[in-house]
Amino acid sequence: MDGSGMPETRSTCPYCGVGCGVLLRPDGQGGLTVRGDPDHPANMGRLCSKGAALGETVGLEERLLTPQINGAKASWDHALDLVAKTFRTTIASHGPDSVGFYVSGQLLTEDYYVANKLMKGFIGSANIDTNSRLCMASTVAGQKRAFGTDTVPGTYEDLDEADLVVLVGSNLAWCHPVLYQRVLAAREARGTRIAVIDPRRTASCDAADLHLALEPGSDVALFNHLLTRIHECGALDRTYLAHVEGFDDAVTAAFADDVSVTGLDRQDIAEFCDLWVGTDKVVTVFSQGVNQSSSGTDKVNAILNCHLAMGRIGRLGSGPFSVTGQPNAMGGREVGGLANMLACHLDLESAEHRATVQEFWNAPSLPDAPGLKAVEMFRAVAQGGIKALWIIHTNPVVSMPDADAVRKAIGACDFTVISDITAQTDTARCADVVLPATGWAEKTGTVTNSDRTISRQRAVLAAPGQARHDWAILADVGRRMGWPEAFDYDNPAEIFREYAALSGRAAQMGRDFDISGLRDLDDRAYDGLDPVRWPVGAAHHSGRFFTHGGFFHANGKARMLPLRWRPPAARVTARYPFRLNTGRIRDQWHTMTRTGLAARLSAHLAEPYVDLHPTDAAALGVGRADLVALESPQGKAILRARITDAQKPGQLFAPIHWTGETAPSGRIDAVVADVTDPVSGQPESKAAMVAARQFAAEWYGFAVSTRPVHPRAAYWARARTQRGWRLELADTHKVADWEAEARRLFDLPDAGIQSIKDTARGSVRLAFHQHGRLSAALFVSRTPVAVMRDYLCVMTGGPAPDILTGRPPADRPDPGPTLCACLSVGVNTVLRAIETDGLMSVDEIGQALGAGTNCGACKPELGALLATVPAREAAE
Repeated sequence: MDGSGMPETRSTCPYCGVGCGVLLRPDGQGGLTVRGDPDHPANMGRLCSKGAALGETVGLEERLLTPQINGAKASWDHALDLVAKTFRTTIASHGPDSVGFYVSGQLLTEDYYVANKLMKGFIGSANIDTNSRLCMASTVAGQKRAFGTDTVPGTYEDLDEADLVVLVGSNLAWCHPVLYQRVLAAREARGTRIAVIDPRRTASCDAADLHLALEPGSDVALFNHLLTRIHECGALDRTYLAHVEGFDDAVTAAFADDVSVTGLDRQDIAEFCDLWVGTDKVVTVFSQGVNQSSSGTDKVNAILNCHLAMGRIGRLGSGPFSVTGQPNAMGGREVGGLANMLACHLDLESAEHRATVQEFWNAPSLPDAPGLKAVEMFRAVAQGGIKALWIIHTNPVVSMPDADAVRKAIGACDFTVISDITAQTDTARCADVVLPATGWAEKTGTVTNSDRTISRQRAVLAAPGQARHDWAILADVGRRMGWPEAFDYDNPAEIFREYAALSGRAAQMGRDFDISGLRDLDDRAYDGLDPVRWPVGAAHHSGRFFTHGGFFHANGKARMLPLRWRPPAARVTARYPFRLNTGRIRDQWHTMTRTGLAARLSAHLAEPYVDLHPTDAAALGVGRADLVALESPQGKAILRARITDAQKPGQLFAPIHWTGETAPSGRIDAVVADVTDPVSGQPESKAAMVAARQFAAEWYGFAVSTRPVHPRAAYWARARTQRGWRLELADTHKVADWEAEARRLFDLPDAGIQSIKDTARGSVRLAFHQHGRLSAALFVSRTPVAVMRDYLCVMTGGPAPDILTGRPPADRPDPGPTLCACLSVGVNTVLRAIETDGLMSVDEIGQALGAGTNCGACKPELGALLATVPAREAAE
């Protein structure tokens, strides 16, 4: 219980792969309070801005509450009979490979297990893949090549004990802020040094001792050079290399590579190599910048080669460490949710492994070859090879590369089923059948985080409407397709026990994954399960892999691979001269189905944007707050310009989160090619080629409204506010009658209106009032609209007679754009405190305002604000 005396329930955050523990307390009215669990080993009470706002995301206004068939409500029996019949008849007519499942790291392990069992064990196809293919498939492939299994050797405790942490393609400060705070705590406690390897300067560089802004895709060349320096310095661990094969070929290939392709200064390269070689305890953290590449698997193995060469693996404070992007990406890997894997890290292409799983499941047959990976799957949908498709808790029309082609393919598929918590997604709008699933805080099961810790997610809210658990939906379809005994589950505990028992079989065959020690948990013990890191088997194991070798290739050795740098698959040209990098931002996650519901998470960055270097902006004629049009051979996008020297000339960065529901022209994956790594099948999302130009708008607009609106404009972006919605707009076409257009936009035909019009300057300001309260306001200009947006956003729904000034009265301070989303602290609030209270450090700002004291992800921006004050004073 917390201080209120109300009971709290331990659960797990549903966002990234850190796997933070949370304490949930229902308010009795469908809402929740959420705080970090101080006893969970992953976060010890800390939460990031997204986790702290979880209680604001459980409303029902956008929830799907009943099954739908072709947009009309239907009963569960009707919907599931249709799904089962259509899949059954499609398989009968065209074979098992004519159907596919595309699933998600949002699924709980028990859901994943049933989906994988249904597709591989009983339908008889390996055409089940997951959006984790877009996240960490290259790590899976690299670790399997090096270790023999997809084993993550590192743990979070390694971050606490490392003397050097190298962040490769990981903006840990924004994407895994709780882990970043652990790194900063280690720096404070033991002087841990931090090196960042990333083409752009990110928030993670703020505390770094060294930043190597290498050319996109050149990581293999850098780590090959490091391997040569390890060899030249005599720093090899010859004792450990007895557990490794392939060393000579790997070193020969490394010496043949050319580190100059990194574009780095020789002195910086030497400093990095000396730091890495000369520091005993080194953890190399890598993430999407490594994985999302046409050479992603080679990048992973280049990192692993260096750790193996020096024996820096299997020791506290040392090792390679992949951090995952989804709450159960690891669980999906463990149950075989990828098209090329069996459950429990068993190999699909091994006859012995297939026979074991087939016998355990009492399955009619198992496929003997990998199924279609994500990009291949949607190509097959487009070509008519897959005729029935089931998509579960993911939004590929937004998140897949060449997203417009994916939308077209799904729309043309003979039969598409969606299971999700909402029908208001780009993908659900393409479906024939939409099934209402339970969401986080309503479902119960397990997830596995980035360091192999299994935690419980627990239900504290009732399932709304007719929503059902995913495992139950899948099992019901399995029974209706003719396998009643195989899918006769009563609860997730029963599924977990079966899965744990299968892991024991895998362990007997020499696999790493083993939770057979949990196979006898009764329902009560399962419900009370504390976080536990696998392996948890009958055989004794320290929990740390590879300290003395013990790898999972047949000869028990690791493999170093001979590698050579390959450039990104897409080459920049005169027509497409820019290299586009895509990724996440601090306060949003995936396609904002959940985070978009929390107004404070949109207050920091409320619309899609593109970062570009000042030199490129000047050449394009792009000014601050202008719009930029991007184009590639695949598609187009329009984004707000952010001019920053954090980007190198010729390189752009854009976030992945905006959708057709929130900003149609901001669907950035529409311009990303569907190029993949040849080993892992993971798409190259960090190195697209694009053209860029200023978007020549005839007018720009900003609006606030108490209700969601659906504009007709070339560019629009919508975000929630505490009192309604905010909207950015722009178009190339003139509007003859702004009052009529605004009434249509806001659906306010009879509301009272205030207006200010300046025809000469092309400025129009309109406000609509009902019963003395502001319903909506629109500000239009020929240039990007200059008003105090955060002030306007809090004025809807109340009296606002002076709204058209666009700024607060003198006696009402404007907090400015939100900087700290955890505590809703604005930029202007921070600046006033710096200037009036004489605050001199980020820590003093935290003590005075709280900003930066929760997840700490805003600390780099606080530091940047502090740096502006002397400059402002000098200018004055």
